Amino acid sequence: MSLQLGVIGTGAIGQDHIRRCSQTLQGSRVVAVTDIDRQQAARVVDDLQLQAEVHADGHALIRSPQVQAVLVTSWGPSHEEFVLAAIAAGKPVFCEKPLAVTAEGCRRIVEAELAHGKRLVQVGFMRPYDAGYQALKAVVDSGRIGTPLMLHCAHRNPRVGPNYKTDMAITDTLIHELDVLRWLLDDDYVSVQVLFPRVSSKAHGQLRDPQIVLLETARGVRIDVEIFVNCQYGYDIQCEVVGESGIARLPEPPQVQLRSAANLSSAILMDWKERFIAAYDVELQAFIDAVAAGQVGGPSAWDGLAAAVAADACIQAQQSGAIVPVHLPPRPAFYG
Repeated sequence: MSLQLGVIGTGAIGQDHIRRCSQTLQGSRVVAVTDIDRQQAARVVDDLQLQAEVHADGHALIRSPQVQAVLVTSWGPSHEEFVLAAIAAGKPVFCEKPLAVTAEGCRRIVEAELAHGKRLVQVGFMRPYDAGYQALKAVVDSGRIGTPLMLHCAHRNPRVGPNYKTDMAITDTLIHELDVLRWLLDDDYVSVQVLFPRVSSKAHGQLRDPQIVLLETARGVRIDVEIFVNCQYGYDIQCEVVGESGIARLPEPPQVQLRSAANLSSAILMDWKERFIAAYDVELQAFIDAVAAGQVGGPSAWDGLAAAVAADACIQAQQSGAIVPVHLPPRPAFYG
């Protein structure tokens, strides 16, 4: 029996997930969609030849008896509203990041899930499902490089559009590192600082690019993350863990090495969707399988809150230049 999914939001990521669940993954069927542009939602149903009802809004979709689980892929500021509605309806919900646009919104979701008494929320942080990060974590957890002391990371995009602002380097870009590095180290952040090197001539308008974010964890691990969203040459994700007795690096995506025209070269990806396409498949299949088994796993509402609290501190650090403490409350045993 296929899990019957309702999808709220048929923009680019929504369409990707609808196509993924309909054509690539096993055990699910999209039976309902909605979008603020109802005509677009109808076009997606027609283009993908879905047997799906187009609902007037997200609340109507969540209430539908045909919908067993919900995917929230709408505009970020709407996420909190729809996740809370899904929890109130007792329906499992996969929410693309951000879980909510404020830490307080994430906290309300955590409180609602705690009151419900069972996990219903998975947040769309896909990096823990990436094969490279999985391999890196296996090395760290094995103890082969000893206790981690430092991490050197980079998140580089070839370019961004004119609407990309300085704070989005945190809320849209670094947010992935804020989640995956907690998972990689099984540790929480206690302070952040943001430094601004010389601004790239490729940065538009008032965008300050690149940035360097310095993080400290509860166990004393020091992390530096370079965010450079106009690097020009490609989409490049780097992570190096320095341990007491060795160093482990995130593997490069597999590419054919060429020997041609007196050059030895490997291609560099330009699109983030290509870099993590397999991780998206694995994370949604995991959600489908878990719901079918009567549970929800993966990045939790608590993980969404932890990332949001750290992001808020990073934005404060952007503005002040100071070292800013990260105040995350104790994790409830519910999320242990």
